[in-house]
Amino acid sequence: MSTEENKAIVRRFFEEGPSKGNLKAADELLSPDFAMYTPLPASPGIEGIHEVITTCRAAFEHLSVTIEDMIAEGDKVAARFTAHGIHKGNFMGLPATGKPITMTGIEIFRIKDGKITELWAEANLLGLMQQLGIFPMPGDQG
Repeated sequence: MSTEENKAIVRRFFEEGPSKGNLKAADELLSPDFAMYTPLPASPGIEGIHEVITTCRAAFEHLSVTIEDMIAEGDKVAARFTAHGIHKGNFMGLPATGKPITMTGIEIFRIKDGKITELWAEANLLGLMQQLGIFPMPGDQG
């Protein structure tokens, strides 16, 4: 597959999975042997991505994820994203705060035969915790 085709797969994954919560459509893009490496606790494989998407969408009302940059080479696609939402549910043991959030991250996908086989994710969880008031913002006086 071309790098443009691979980028289209990743773009659709973001649109259907995290932004819409459409697990069935997201699953169409995942290989049966899908593996995920993420800073969030999750089961392995496709079950794990379901948990991450479902947990995040339950915790953050109006969750939308925007791809800011996408770079592809060979069988890999890197995407820098920004997520927006309102903290309306439990997230990693933190009760809802009602606060709006903006979180950034970078994910690298490996594509094989038109399916996502691997996903490596890094997200600015410290920045998220600062927005939720768990950790002080730089310069805040205690």
